[in-house]
Amino acid sequence: MIKKILVSQPKPTSEKSPYFDIANRFDVELVFRPFIKVEAITAREFRTQKVSILDYTAIVFTSRHAIDHFFNMAKELRVNIPEDMKYFCVTETIALYIQKYVQYRKRKVFFGETGRVDDLIPTMVKHKTEKYLVPMSDVHNDSLSKLLDSKKLQHKEVVMYKTVSNDFTEEEVKNFDYDMLIFFSPSGIESLCKNFPNFKQGDIAIATFGPSTAKAAKEAGLRLDIEAPMEKYPSMTGALLHYLIEKQG
Repeated sequence: MIKKILVSQPKPTSEKSPYFDIANRFDVELVFRPFIKVEAITAREFRTQKVSILDYTAIVFTSRHAIDHFFNMAKELRVNIPEDMKYFCVTETIALYIQKYVQYRKRKVFFGETGRVDDLIPTMVKHKTEKYLVPMSDVHNDSLSKLLDSKKLQHKEVVMYKTVSNDFTEEEVKNFDYDMLIFFSPSGIESLCKNFPNFKQGDIAIATFGPSTAKAAKEAGLRLDIEAPMEKYPSMTGALLHYLIEKQG
């Protein structure tokens, strides 16, 4: 019986989140507690990559973290971002977040509709003379780089922030009494192994989102009870709802 679930993400800001519907329907306690956190790299670490921001005419943002760390690094390096810099964002939400740092209407901002980078590529191809800079985490794969290469776009990926384990306190370790753990990245699995080196899964159900997270969990010797996305259930909440209906009715 699943009564207490740890979701390794920040708590949703909207009360309309499907997670809360699930909690009410099945009378389960949901605890939102990220296993990882994002930290800035130092200016010195940035300089070792030998990248000059002003050599580029467009920035590609895949997350709000990327925006925060890009503009903070520019400020630390005393780099004035030119007025004609273009911004390409995977979603409108991310594009709107740029307003935190620059006057949106004065910039050329483009965004995709689906949240997938593939959806943004046609717009980038229309601006094929741009030199694209892509701020990223130290934990990333080369899929975006390969995609941009395939379209013959000039680009450079640069690490602007790092993903580290969000260590548990002694109290949290002592009260670790969950019936299910939900993970969204390989880094979350690594953090579990770091914080609980003697972790025994037993009857604890484990859910993962994305193939790389599932792979990391299996390599860590964990049994997967939910492996999202599924064909019928593309979201974690959809897969979780299906699982609980089957198990608990």
